[in-house]
Amino acid sequence: MDTESLKSLGWLIVWGGFFYFMMRHGCGAHMMGGHGGHDHSQGRDALTGDGVKDPVCGMIVNPKKASAAAVHRGSTHYFCSTDCRDKFEASPEKYVGATVPANGAHGGNHHA
Repeated sequence: MDTESLKSLGWLIVWGGFFYFMMRHGCGAHMMGGHGGHDHSQGRDALTGDGVKDPVCGMIVNPKKASAAAVHRGSTHYFCSTDCRDKFEASPEKYVGATVPANGAHGGNHHA
């Protein structure tokens, strides 16, 4: 192989690795079963052995590793992302006491 072919192969590997990382841990994580491999469709109560349920999307979140948190009426709520927290803070009554859709859908892409 000549130098130019090796250079092209190297860039292909670099971009392939970047794409894999973003799909596994970045914005594409929701398409691959949620952040950290958690499934949004799991029908769990608000408190489980793994953590607590994000009131916006229904994802199970470890409070110690949550991306965001908000206090409403003396209760702390944990979120998988700052976008979910922002939706909650804009209209907390919409999510407090409400049930999350069975499929755990976000209702759109919340990673802008």
